[in-house]
Amino acid sequence: MVVSLTMQSQSRSMNESSAGRSAAFYSTLLVATFSILARAGDQPQWGQAWTRNQVSSETNLPATFDIDSGKNIKWHAELGTESYSTPIVAGGRVYIGTNNNKPRDPRGRGDCGVMMCFDEATGKLLWQLVVPKRHEDPYMDWPNTGMPSPATVEGDRVYTTSNRGEVVCLDAKGMADGNDGPFKDEGWHMTPPPGADKPPKAVAGADIKPQPLPPKDGRKIMEPGPLDADIIWLFDMVADAGIWPHDGAHSSIMIYGDQLYLNTATGVDNTHRGIRAPDAPSIIVLDKHTGRMLARDRENISPDIFHNTWSSPSMAKVNGRDLIFFCGGNGVIYAFEPLREIPPEGKVATLKKVWQFDFDPDAPKTDIHRYIQNRRDSPSDIFGMPVFADGNLYVAGGGDIWWGKNQCWLKCIDPRGEGDITGKNLIWSTPLDHHVMSTPAVYDGMVFIADSSHFIYCMDAKTGEVFWKHEAKGEFWASPYVADGKMYIGSRRGDFWIFEASKEKKVLCETDLGGPISGTAVAANGTLFVATMTDLYAIENP
Repeated sequence: MVVSLTMQSQSRSMNESSAGRSAAFYSTLLVATFSILARAGDQPQWGQAWTRNQVSSETNLPATFDIDSGKNIKWHAELGTESYSTPIVAGGRVYIGTNNNKPRDPRGRGDCGVMMCFDEATGKLLWQLVVPKRHEDPYMDWPNTGMPSPATVEGDRVYTTSNRGEVVCLDAKGMADGNDGPFKDEGWHMTPPPGADKPPKAVAGADIKPQPLPPKDGRKIMEPGPLDADIIWLFDMVADAGIWPHDGAHSSIMIYGDQLYLNTATGVDNTHRGIRAPDAPSIIVLDKHTGRMLARDRENISPDIFHNTWSSPSMAKVNGRDLIFFCGGNGVIYAFEPLREIPPEGKVATLKKVWQFDFDPDAPKTDIHRYIQNRRDSPSDIFGMPVFADGNLYVAGGGDIWWGKNQCWLKCIDPRGEGDITGKNLIWSTPLDHHVMSTPAVYDGMVFIADSSHFIYCMDAKTGEVFWKHEAKGEFWASPYVADGKMYIGSRRGDFWIFEASKEKKVLCETDLGGPISGTAVAANGTLFVATMTDLYAIENP
């Protein structure tokens, strides 16, 4: 608005020719000012907005590429040594989480969580968010895991969950345009605490209490520079929501109007047999402008969490009614109403449950943690997101990959109804092999899913019938991603696959990326972005 008014004022005093030049100049300035805004081809969050379907409308994407020869490689950027995050592309920038084992800032050495922001066109590092590890117990923020959460971008604001269990709102431009407020303590926040050079030791059953970062007067505070992130506001889920993080906070934040919906990643203690925060929420709602906590669930999920709460929420309109879908760490899928009425200052509202669906009704329901490491009988959990497509909800889950039984399934659920819909709303259930971490991709009457036992599946979205099944060389933590009539996916062994997205199996490309792949491939603005644990690649047709 300021630019427009200035242009109008100055053009009145100029002749026609100079007015035309002035208009062109200020139009250029206006475009530059708002260039941070999202473009039609951006991928500003993990999966399609709200529905979380891993499908893109991008076209002219490569069917083959090779990193050794450089074929179809636009640019390449080094990450840390462990990167579990999915790249997010918005406003000419690419965001991805990693660790600090290849530090870009010599002042910030040591084990930290890092989110890097790269220039979309060139791969140049623009800025990074560096967050010291939690140091109370290794299981609260597992060593070298970095920052697994993907970003969610809206305009010039970037939302993510740090490795410390903090929800942070960042300026997409970083510190390049100064330190915007109200948060002004970036230097204190990124300074490693005393003893950070020594890894914490796990003491089974110890009475551990979450510890905040030390006060500013207890250490030498780093001075933020142009390569650092600009934090707008910060919400500490450990201190202010009472969660207990386990292994690593992982959440893909969903935006609904002025509200943020996210899973809290609260989980078990260091023994894996107890819950230190039985009253902790599993899903919360924050004000996107201030970070104030507005609402939470009160479904008493925490005592029955088998491992962690890693599944992020999705949303859809069902019979004219907006519903928030959420998979709890207890293996139960919930539908909540969005928050309609903002609670008074100092109060936290309760999300209203519409229905619940027990993903594994035959699993143990009492004294569940005695089934730890039981590969035959155990509760189920859900890591991937619930996906809404063609009026149905698709969810993959089963026994925990580290601690549970081998059984797992992809299920299709009718999301209509109220109350307990477990016994009546299952449309179909198809067994997978051992364990599943992926989020499904539903496309053109097909649903693609990969499990943690080397298999990729293409199924009938209406019946669950398997059209084809492909055995790869490594297990899958990433999700299948469909774009331009192709399905892309990488394995933990480092092999990357491109299939034709059809009911007949057709492999278009198999290539070795030289390192494990945990994040999902993403297409944006004609380019495919693929991350291994150590490197990020931008891939496109010439």
